[in-house]
Amino acid sequence: MKTVCLSIFVLLFADCCGQTDWKGKMEVALHDAIMQHAEWAMRQLPETITNYACPRSAGGIHDFYSEGDYWWPNPDDPDGPYIRRDGETNPENFTAHRLAMIRFSKIVGYLASAYLVTGDEKYVEHAFSHIRAWFVDEDTRMNPNLLYAQAIKGVVTGRGVGIIDTIHLMEVVQAILCMQDAQCIQPDDLRTAKEWFSDYLAWLVHHPYGVDEMNAQNNHATCWVMQVAAFARLTGDEPLLELCRTRYREILLPRQMASDGSFPKELARTKPYGYSLFNLDAMATICLILSAEGDDLWDYTLPGGQNMKKGIDFMLPYIRDKQTWMLPPDVMYWDEWPVAHPALIFAAARYNDEVYFDTWRKFEHYPVVREVERNLPIRNPLIWMIEMSPPHK
Repeated sequence: MKTVCLSIFVLLFADCCGQTDWKGKMEVALHDAIMQHAEWAMRQLPETITNYACPRSAGGIHDFYSEGDYWWPNPDDPDGPYIRRDGETNPENFTAHRLAMIRFSKIVGYLASAYLVTGDEKYVEHAFSHIRAWFVDEDTRMNPNLLYAQAIKGVVTGRGVGIIDTIHLMEVVQAILCMQDAQCIQPDDLRTAKEWFSDYLAWLVHHPYGVDEMNAQNNHATCWVMQVAAFARLTGDEPLLELCRTRYREILLPRQMASDGSFPKELARTKPYGYSLFNLDAMATICLILSAEGDDLWDYTLPGGQNMKKGIDFMLPYIRDKQTWMLPPDVMYWDEWPVAHPALIFAAARYNDEVYFDTWRKFEHYPVVREVERNLPIRNPLIWMIEMSPPHK
């Protein structure tokens, strides 16, 4: 059985006018891995944040909780407030809720990918057992806010920067978009899941933590726009989608990208290589989600020449040969990057570029290092290609 998403694929990626069928190329490259991961996902039972508790959380059992990654005990005051060591992850901090969310994202993304490939609704049925647990079931659902994310012991019970933790819900909403017309879905489940994201969007836009994150100066602001755009597409919130387009054109691109395509605020960090890749992926995903007829963010260019393609081309030589990187290695996880970055495959399809595709294809598509997983929210690019405009001629 063909889904509506597959029909859209046919319209967007038919091999006409000499253009490459990028969806077909991607499906060939990933087919075996998609089916293998879907087989694993079909065996997984739902687990939500209610399966794990941390006594340090100021919230309840339904409240997502995490602790700031780069915060450590003060050797001069071991029982006092934690202190910051930028770029160095404290392995003792609480991460169980984040890991549960990543697991949820992986499971649903794998199942949606298999559904697109096969049309078999058994994958949709199992995906929605997890979706119900997270957003519908009163006993296991997560509250639609991040009041207690990235807390710091002895300093604060939660922070706006914690909002970045829910980038791992983006593939969940994208999977829902791909699966929502399946016959097996209960309308009430779909409606309640969308209501959850409407509530979360209201919190992201109006709570001081959300406002702080929206106004950040680096990848956190990028990820705020990326998340709001993804969630607003699911809920059909056109004013929020337009807000995100405006912020990309008027705030993100001019404040973050230099004329050579680099991200100076990411280059100033102790992990400039990894952060540059992360921000590039987020920028490309924003362009993917928000580009519309007559408003193509992939081509939007500032007077100084900054645009999405320049950002990708700045990093491309360093992705293809990391040893040419012009700065010292990142303080942690230098060896684990790069991987199959979504910016490359999205750009390959948008700009009809085989070099981007070949670079993407040769790297690891399903990394297992936790820090890499944390910074790679898009693991199933096939489900995102329904957003892609036809490639340039």
